[in-house]
Amino acid sequence: MKLERILPFARQLLEKAVSQGDIVVDATMGNGHDTLFFAHLTGQSGMVYGFDIQEEAVLKTQKRLAENGLSDRVTLFHKGHEHILASIPPIHHGKITAAIFNLGYLPGSDKAIVTMPATTISAIEQLLEIMAPEGIIVLVIYHGHEEGAVERDKLLQYVKQLDQKAVHVLQYQFINQQNNPPFIVAIEKR
Repeated sequence: MKLERILPFARQLLEKAVSQGDIVVDATMGNGHDTLFFAHLTGQSGMVYGFDIQEEAVLKTQKRLAENGLSDRVTLFHKGHEHILASIPPIHHGKITAAIFNLGYLPGSDKAIVTMPATTISAIEQLLEIMAPEGIIVLVIYHGHEEGAVERDKLLQYVKQLDQKAVHVLQYQFINQQNNPPFIVAIEKR
């Protein structure tokens, strides 16, 4: 297949945005795959800030980072991404080049614990305030469950009204697949 699948496309966008020494955010750590990916991209001189409300996600991410010898490049927060502004030190405000959200629920965990549109939108607004120009936020939207569909609709409504003079917004989605496949919304700060 020549068209990039959703997750490889998300990583491609992030690779274009992140360089060694950059500051980045994994807004939904989950099992730690994106946190680890970011830790490799930012290198020894960079910093990754990770957020998750579930202790299980924080522990899995800590373990994944330790197994790869990258724990020193990451600061993990056992709290929701709506606390980004208060949690990331002011010295890094204006320097964040990328952020990723995997919305929905933690794979292999309690499916009743899901991301919520109000906290996700709050986190996006906070990131846009403290990101560097040309910083990219990637939202991977899993909407194959009831709360995911609600979040999808509210997020799409929100991003469509963002000022085009302030951000570019892209939607990347396969439109002929069954079972509500995930899709991406990418927001680039101007």
